[in-house]
Amino acid sequence: MLKSKKLSKFSDLTHYFFSNKGGVSKGIYKSLNCGIGSKDKKINVKKNINIVKSKIRTKSRQIFFVKQTHSNKFVFLSCNSIIKNRSVSADAIICEKKRIPIAVLTADCVPVLIYDNSRKIIAAIHAGWRGAYNGIINKVIRYMIYKKCTPKNMTVAIGPCISNQNYEVKKPFRDKFLKKDRNNIQFFKIRKNKIYFDLANYVKKQVKLNLIKNIDLINVDTFDIKNNFFSARRSLKLNHNDYGRNISLIMVN
Repeated sequence: MLKSKKLSKFSDLTHYFFSNKGGVSKGIYKSLNCGIGSKDKKINVKKNINIVKSKIRTKSRQIFFVKQTHSNKFVFLSCNSIIKNRSVSADAIICEKKRIPIAVLTADCVPVLIYDNSRKIIAAIHAGWRGAYNGIINKVIRYMIYKKCTPKNMTVAIGPCISNQNYEVKKPFRDKFLKKDRNNIQFFKIRKNKIYFDLANYVKKQVKLNLIKNIDLINVDTFDIKNNFFSARRSLKLNHNDYGRNISLIMVN
């Protein structure tokens, strides 16, 4: 599991980007698969989530998840919120409750963790290309600002995801981004007549546009098997019929 150096400066905060190591799942899900929606044995996924809970030493009965759909929707957990776990379809969670771990699941998409150290509000975002393209980063940050967070007090960690070295896309994909903003050309590279997309830096740019300067981009490629993260694209290349999910979480102590 990895941590952000910038988020680690806060003693009242717990956060981790978990790899695929340390769980009980077998085969293509080996071993810390936290993918509730995967085809893995449900009992193993539950055991893996409990392992994560023990690692973060939380007294909370559960880790809060949403049903991820590659959208730009988020849910807000206020101090008085009573929202059933996984009852909401969204791709981000904003939370002002203490001692409640919130989490997103990824397998090449970008996990983004945010903390405002003044308001003690946190966020966890699952940013695939669709969510990022449709503004999920902006929506979350702007809502946090609406809740009296300020960019100078916000720290953002952009976690392990597929690198531009391995994220091959087609021309219509690039055209879609360029039609939206010609400046998006900076996130595409052509090598040997193939087009590659830099999702992590595209997400980072969205963060910077919101005037946030405390940004930690963790440059770890989930596609590279040596890094020990689940990868949807790598699984597809290996002709697997499914893939495990990495869990990333954050909690105010």
